[in-house]
This record gives sequence, structure tokens and C-alpha cells, in this order.
Amino acid sequence: MSQTRMTALVTGASAGIGKAFADVFAKYGFNLILTARREDKLRDVATALEAKHRIKADVIAADLADPAAPEKLVADIRSRGLQVDALVNNAGYGVPGAYGATAWNDQKAFIQVLVTAPCELAHRLLPDMVARKKGYIINIASVAGMVPGSVGHTLYGASKSFMVQFSRSLHLENEGTGVNVTAVCPGFTFSEFHDVTGTRAQVSKMPSYMWMTAEAVAEEGYQAVMRNKAVHVNGNVNKGIVLLAKYLPDSVGLMIMRARSKDVRAQ
Repeated sequence: MSQTRMTALVTGASAGIGKAFADVFAKYGFNLILTARREDKLRDVATALEAKHRIKADVIAADLADPAAPEKLVADIRSRGLQVDALVNNAGYGVPGAYGATAWNDQKAFIQVLVTAPCELAHRLLPDMVARKKGYIINIASVAGMVPGSVGHTLYGASKSFMVQFSRSLHLENEGTGVNVTAVCPGFTFSEFHDVTGTRAQVSKMPSYMWMTAEAVAEEGYQAVMRNKAVHVNGNVNKGIVLLAKYLPDSVGLMIMRARSKDVRAQ
């Protein structure tokens, strides 16, 4: 467990895409800092990955819905004498229902976790990466951020569109610094996400070719950031959907989403 290895910080690492990214970075020789709310789950993941890949995995439980959490997390990392060479901003979830029928505090927490916390972590960790002339930032966005809006989960697509544009700008700003920045945009992925948002019954009706494993998403995302690709859409089906959405008139795109939202969103 060499202390000279690079280290990857993965948020939302207790399950799903975050856990898969932790596995992929460990496979390629990175030590890990794993964070999420569920410390018991994180410790299980850390123990398994240490044994599987012979790396070191630190666990720091944190709830990124707390506005103080990103600063505290970075301070905790530094107090342990650790540095972050790769940041995977993965933590996320959805708020089911129509916007006006939800509680503002739920939406406020959602924005904190999916928009503010990733931006703050990148802002706090980027200068050290630039100083070392090497670093990697992956922002987990979504195909939902690259297609017309839908009914229900109102801020989800908006937050992912923000992360795509944020990543593009950060990618351009850091050309020549040695820091690679990539937005990874998966579509339907096998994970806990749809169970948590209560949409498992709807999305289970989607055809099998629409789905990818979290492991495949993470492997593609790792390779994309290593190539310093600004935006990576996972899978050929999703690439086709994004390409189609790019050229469809808004009126047609919204008509399609109006008809299909009930298949993928809790309304």
C-alpha cells in the first residue's frame, strides 16, 4: 500500500456509480478517499477494495447536503496528511414529484448536493492540482442534462446541464496546466438510484439495450478523463439520443418528453 500512489476522492462512494468509480481508480493503482453519508457501507466498500487491489482506502462520512460539509471534508483530508489527485463528484439523487408540490427545503438540499458541493470541492482542490501540474476532475452529469426537460424531478436535468457546462469551462480554463476535467454523462444505469426515487417500477419497463452497468460507466469515465475529454456520453444508445436531441426542434423534443416522462419520472 504505497504512500506514493496518487489518491482519488470519490463522493457518493457507498453504492452504484460512485462505488464503481472507486473500484476502477483502485484497479489502476490509486489510493482512495471514500465519502458518503453511510459510514458502515463505506467501510465495507473500503475493506473490499483494499483486499482486492492492495491499495489504501480512507473513509470520511459526510452529508454534502450540509453547506459546511465540503470545507470540513477538505480540512479533514488535509489533517490526515492526504492529498487529492483525482476528484470524482458523483454524489446525487432525485427529488420526485412536480416542482410546486415539493418542499423547498428538499429542493435546496438537492441543489447543495448536486451543484454547490461539487463546485466547492473542485474550487478547494483545484489549486493544489495545478501547483503539482497533475490532476483529474470527473463531474458525473447525465444524458438528462443534454435532452429537453421532463415532467417531475424538475431540477435533475437542470443540475446535470449545469455540470456539463461547468465541466466544459473548467476543462478549457485548465488546458496546459496538467489538470484534466471531464463531465461523464450516463443514461439508465443499474444502481440504487431508481429505488431511492421510487421509479423502479417505471424504469424496469425500459428495454434492456437502454441500460448500462455502473462498472461500464465508470471504466468509460476513467478512460475519458485520462484522455482529457471534456464531455463523455456513455454508450452508443445514449450518444444517439443526445445527437438526436441536438438537432430536434424544441417543440418536437418537448412533445416527446411530455409523452414519455411518465415512463422515467415520479410525477
